[in-house]
Amino acid sequence: MTVASARSAADPRSVLTKSDPQARPLRVCIVAPSLAIVGGQSINADRLMERLRDDPTLEISFLPHDPQLPGLFRMLQRIKYVRTAVTSVALLASLLRHLRRQDVVHVFSASYWSFLLAPAPTILISRMYGKRVILNYRSGHAEDHITRFKRTALPIFRRASHIVVPSGYLVDVFGKYGLNAEAIGNFVDLREIPYRRRRNIKPVFLTNRNFGRHYNVGCVLRAFAIIQRSRPDAKLIVAGDGEQRSMLHDLAKELGLENVEFLGQIAPDTMPALYDQVDVYLNSPNVDNMPNSVIESFAAGLPIVTTNAGGIPYIVAHNETGMLVDCDDHETMARYALQLLDNPDQVEQMTDRGRNEVLTRYTWPAVHAAWLKAYGPAPTKSA
Repeated sequence: MTVASARSAADPRSVLTKSDPQARPLRVCIVAPSLAIVGGQSINADRLMERLRDDPTLEISFLPHDPQLPGLFRMLQRIKYVRTAVTSVALLASLLRHLRRQDVVHVFSASYWSFLLAPAPTILISRMYGKRVILNYRSGHAEDHITRFKRTALPIFRRASHIVVPSGYLVDVFGKYGLNAEAIGNFVDLREIPYRRRRNIKPVFLTNRNFGRHYNVGCVLRAFAIIQRSRPDAKLIVAGDGEQRSMLHDLAKELGLENVEFLGQIAPDTMPALYDQVDVYLNSPNVDNMPNSVIESFAAGLPIVTTNAGGIPYIVAHNETGMLVDCDDHETMARYALQLLDNPDQVEQMTDRGRNEVLTRYTWPAVHAAWLKAYGPAPTKSA
């Protein structure tokens, strides 16, 4: 196979545009949370749009779930409950105005009420206009969401033209309810994440999840208390913020932790430097799907100890690319972390496998063609 034919095989739209000069760029509108609130959805949407805008076969636009309004309306958005109503009306108006001229609508989605406030109206308006709509569902709460909101969730899910999820875990969850979903993984930019080969590692640990209840950062603090009893020189860096901020700071004091640094919320573009400063990544959610931080740790060469919540076992193989523990099991997390400090061969083999996982599955070339296929063929200029 020639280089040109290999490129065409990897990028299905390159064949279409060459064979059909009448094809125009496919108009794709991405509807997702903005970076005003840093989280997995907003970060992944921003990264995806940045890459897709380089594709000449696509015309990418963006509508935020959380439009920032001017003047008096901005003041109303600062008032609890009123904020939800005003923002929802603004989103509906922008959807009705903007989606009419799109070919494909790609909507990012979480679960529960947030699904009803933004993804649900996006799907319904898109279908009203006869548009192809991709539901990009990304929440580890999917099964509970469907169970509790079955009368509203399932009919709206079925209105989507295509359901895309980040991991095989959610493919399996949707399959239980007769819904077909395709897994297209998150990706990392290896140019932005410095890789450092670890072998004789130092006891410098990182956790960087938001301080929401289901991310259970307290489990990492309890594990670190055990680690520090064996390794008084150990250090823990905690990046993140959220509703449990006060509780976690109080817990650190209650446990008598030393050498713990709470950094607060960290901008995505500063995370690579932070990965390079540490030698072990700790992650302890009770609910999760496909955390970026895990594949970013793979890319950075960090050994990982994580709970086996949700979709994590679909991307981390125990004793192969990371160490898995049961949710809330801080004692085993600490034991595995100490084990890594004393086993350079295990660290080297594990991080080499993790790095290979990123190279084969979680880079832009690995997902680009999949998104083009999901969006469908480019339309003709007369369309």
